[in-house]
Amino acid sequence: MSLEVFKIGTRNSPLALRQADILCVALKKVQPDLDIEIVPIKSKADWKKNEGEKPLSEESGGKGLFAKEIEEMILTGLIDCGVHSLKDMASFLPEGLIIEHVLPRDNPLDAFVSKYKTIAELPEGAVVGSCSARRSAMILSMRPDIKIVPFRGNVQTRLDKINSGQVDATFLAMAGIERLDIKDKNIHPLAAKEMLPACGQGVICMETRVDDTKSHELLNKVHCVETGFCVFAEREVLGALDGSCHTPIAAFAEMNENILNLHAEVYALDGREVFKKSFSGQCENVEQAMQIGQSVGHDLTNIVPVGMLA
Repeated sequence: MSLEVFKIGTRNSPLALRQADILCVALKKVQPDLDIEIVPIKSKADWKKNEGEKPLSEESGGKGLFAKEIEEMILTGLIDCGVHSLKDMASFLPEGLIIEHVLPRDNPLDAFVSKYKTIAELPEGAVVGSCSARRSAMILSMRPDIKIVPFRGNVQTRLDKINSGQVDATFLAMAGIERLDIKDKNIHPLAAKEMLPACGQGVICMETRVDDTKSHELLNKVHCVETGFCVFAEREVLGALDGSCHTPIAAFAEMNENILNLHAEVYALDGREVFKKSFSGQCENVEQAMQIGQSVGHDLTNIVPVGMLA
């Protein structure tokens, strides 16, 4: 295989650049002579993150909004791949693009971020900042008295807002906190049973052109097969439900030897209803993993009211 320069596209944020660096280190381990260029890309969505903006679920483009410019550059051949947090990627990609390579999963859990140590300790009518439909619905299912307000910004920006008292609490992904090596007394990790993670949470993925065999051959060397089984099952749940930013969906899979254990939940936006499905099955290839995800997703479509999947 011969690539003159392998060009990696990424958002121009501290976390996104850190994730691109993680991919670079992995690639250099398997191909030390590889020439790599990281291409930071400012998306239109990055310009719209000002405080007070509506949640991403209400923006045109929704979950894939931040990836659009990166995807255009992959399709035109200006970059060889895009590196993303898999949890931020839509279940259906633009024609000609594929995600079939992932790095080993980091911490998949959410963190409760507040001067209060637990959700139960929040005062009556507390204000929680979140632009995640999943997290908002989950906290409302536990505490219907909570007021949810839109809350954007990178990891450090949101921590600063918490520390300055703009809201009483928010939620962050532990993977991002740990990748940036951030330490803060107000960060409280949540177990999966307290807040089931988003599909693909904790996973760095690489998006490429379907027909780019040279990039696929290179990325095959760093792809984590076991993580792939888990997250491709999770994404099948999302796909079966036609999941988007509008729908509060959680899906989390783990491998135990050759058994894949998958749990999924769908919430009403106000948190008053929740539908859950779990399945464990033999998994020795990606096709079996995807079948498990499809099965759980289809089971949920049969019990979740149509209006909740808008």
